[in-house]
Amino acid sequence: MVEDYHERAGIELPNVHVHAAIHVVVENQVAMGDELPTKETLDRLMVEGLDRHDAIHAIGSVLSTHLFDLLKQEPKRGFDNEIYRRDLECLTAENWRRGDWTE
Repeated sequence: MVEDYHERAGIELPNVHVHAAIHVVVENQVAMGDELPTKETLDRLMVEGLDRHDAIHAIGSVLSTHLFDLLKQEPKRGFDNEIYRRDLECLTAENWRRGDWTE
């Protein structure tokens, strides 16, 4: 569904499958409710002026950075939910637009 949406919208992506997977992970985190601050972050970003799609992309940018860092770890330590939570709390519409959402 995510891939179809982007195709219908005429959005060209370097890797549609990875892009769609990040969308799905973020949407699943939103559906999980309070286990992670993802839904709260999504709502806050929309209040700050992002539409839902861009807010999902903003959260996805944080997630994908964490996943990339996870793949580079030696030795492998696993995904750190506390650091992810902190980064989501620091994410704003303004710093995402600037491409500078990290502390």
